[in-house]
Amino acid sequence: MKKIILLIGFLLISITIYTQEKPKSATITGNVVSESKSLPYATILVNGTTLGTTTNYDGNYTLSNLKPGTYTITAQSNGFKPYETTITIKENETLTLKFELEPDILGLNEIVITGNRSKIKRKKASTIVNIINTDIFETTQSVTLGEVLNFCPGLRMENDCQNCGFSQIRMNGLEGPYSQILINSRPIFSGLAGVYGLELIPSNMIDKVEIIRGGGSALYGSNAIAGTINLILKDPTQNSYEIGFNSSIIGVGVDDSKNTSEDYSVNFNTSVVSNSGNTGLAVYGFHRDRDPFDANNDSFSEIASLKNTTIGSRLFQKIGTKAKLAMDFFHINEDRRGGNKFSYPNHEADISEAVKHNLTTGALTFEQYYREKDLFSVFASAQKIDRDSYYGANQSLSDYGNTKDFTYNTGIQYNAFFKNSNLILGVENTGSTLKDKKLGYLDYENALIIDNEIVEIPHTENTIVANQSIYTTGVFSQYEIKKNKLTISLGARLDWYKVKDKQKNNADKTGDVLSPRISFLYDIQKNLQARLSYSKGYRAPQIFDEDLHIETSGSRQVIHVNDPDLKQETSSSYMASLDYSGIIGNTNFGFLVEGFYTKLNDPFSNEFSEPDENGTVIYTRINAKKGAKVQGLNFELNIVPNNKFSLKAGYTYQKSEYEEVQEFNEKTFFRTPDNYGYIALDWEPTTKWCFSTTGNYTGEMLVPYFGPTITNPDEGELRKSDTFFDLGLKIRHNIKIKNSTLQLYSGVKNIFNSYQDDFDSDIDRDPAYVYGPMNPRTIYFGLKFGNLISL
Repeated sequence: MKKIILLIGFLLISITIYTQEKPKSATITGNVVSESKSLPYATILVNGTTLGTTTNYDGNYTLSNLKPGTYTITAQSNGFKPYETTITIKENETLTLKFELEPDILGLNEIVITGNRSKIKRKKASTIVNIINTDIFETTQSVTLGEVLNFCPGLRMENDCQNCGFSQIRMNGLEGPYSQILINSRPIFSGLAGVYGLELIPSNMIDKVEIIRGGGSALYGSNAIAGTINLILKDPTQNSYEIGFNSSIIGVGVDDSKNTSEDYSVNFNTSVVSNSGNTGLAVYGFHRDRDPFDANNDSFSEIASLKNTTIGSRLFQKIGTKAKLAMDFFHINEDRRGGNKFSYPNHEADISEAVKHNLTTGALTFEQYYREKDLFSVFASAQKIDRDSYYGANQSLSDYGNTKDFTYNTGIQYNAFFKNSNLILGVENTGSTLKDKKLGYLDYENALIIDNEIVEIPHTENTIVANQSIYTTGVFSQYEIKKNKLTISLGARLDWYKVKDKQKNNADKTGDVLSPRISFLYDIQKNLQARLSYSKGYRAPQIFDEDLHIETSGSRQVIHVNDPDLKQETSSSYMASLDYSGIIGNTNFGFLVEGFYTKLNDPFSNEFSEPDENGTVIYTRINAKKGAKVQGLNFELNIVPNNKFSLKAGYTYQKSEYEEVQEFNEKTFFRTPDNYGYIALDWEPTTKWCFSTTGNYTGEMLVPYFGPTITNPDEGELRKSDTFFDLGLKIRHNIKIKNSTLQLYSGVKNIFNSYQDDFDSDIDRDPAYVYGPMNPRTIYFGLKFGNLISL
């Protein structure tokens, strides 16, 4: 399948190049303004073609190499409503065209693609699409992707391990593996990458994040039960540059800790576009160095040390006026370690959990326009991970490992547009292979000793822990029709999957799953919309996901395996929402209330064994005999009285329960608070100054504990956490230097140090007993310099 898809793609490219006509010399010039002010770096597009350009610093543009004809031209810029006009131009004619854009204060007209795998305005999408853009990254001072995801309704980022800082995102009360992570709409973010991946991705490589809550398996396949998070990487649209530096001090003024830790990062972005606009290249880089942080003075870390170096690029080449080839590449080298004795080798520490990732991702996309808007695309992307690891205690030599993972996604898709409807058809193939092994070591415990001298030390060979693969082929389709105030979207996807266990020689696990979806959008009034949807989703028995992480203490090690009879998990999800957006008085006001209900069938659960003679506990993933359900409400509020002030807030109330009791005779999902929320406020009194306030609220949750402070650590006990409110403040100041800007900033995260105060201690601690905000009080400062910086 993969070879066929790639062959079709290369044939199409060849045909397009061969039939390419030389462009004529017609030209459009003009400028883009808003409220009598020029808009620099606005985008001018010729609909149904790959032609386009951007305005310069003064808001002027030139669009060349047009053939004579009639075109629809669109001008758009972040924070403004797109404007379309139709023109007719003759050969050798130069036409002057001025655009005046209206502010889009609430971002309702921003173009999104995740909702239905096609470009559409947010307000017209049949499902709610939340956007995390660069403004929110700036307001929250988020250096990596994981730091910003708390600022979206229904999402909560959590740390799950004191040793290595394994983190995951929960959406609508469901664990991380229930959410599909996409990179430029492609599902190549593998289970292995997902263990630490959200903290691997630096924010400066991301243009925006699109988030869909609710089942998305009808379009994106396995794992999109809770929702979909789509990372849109930065595209070269104009000549630009930006460099930045950030320094943070973790644990300032924390009573129980005598130490603070430093965390600094540097980054750069640059892009170059040819004068014709046919070729563009963006390059970005990032480096971060974070020291370990010890919150309770036991010499063991609560926050792992981390070094991350990222380099990447995106290149596009337009082929005539109707075709475009885009290529992406990035490489991440990350080294993290938790435990103690950081200046010693891993096997000399009392506890060490250390991983070193070498992650490389590449993608190729070819797009060809037909008719006025129809779009045909061929795509291929892949991700390779080489991970060295150590999960061990008590100076063990037997816990070094290496994991190799390769994930790919190929496919074709056709988007057809009609007068009041559109149709999407596609097929894609996704595969993943993973080989995990423990490395050989010198076995000193069984050394041959004669006359108190070591004569011979046996050597244990490498041991293959897992050697598995999963392949999925999916066919998907969606038809959307608009009639008066009602928009109906019908979609379905049929997946065939195969899971191979090459190590254990078990029979292949195969299955086919039909995932339908239906959505309704009704415009009750101009400013009030109602949405209703149903979707079915699934999770196949996977190779590994976040369970490849191993929790280690001095007396206990936890590993995870799949039950031989594990079968796919399915879901039925219902979503209903009311979305108001309008102007009340002189204030732009937006309010969303969204109800969700997800029924899980054969949900994955864990049963654990008694510790063996080495203290190892096996968590076996099984299917719960009965199902589980997650239900609740999301609220979102946007208030923008003027261009100097904005407030965003969100709140979630939900319940997540199995239908029968699980661990600790409890039905409730662990580590899942019933309520949580956020607030983000920006005040810009002048064009040079901006003040930001952010906050995150986390309600009570049930947290398992298996530490030495209880009578029977092997049986453990269930505890209820405190509530937390993490409040932050940031100040920014801009200094204009010709056509560039120098921005200086400083701030505090978690001002009141609302942070867990009962971490487990010493070598026999339970490292998974972690809850609440991910960082204690942290102060930071930094600077940025570039030609695209604005408040």
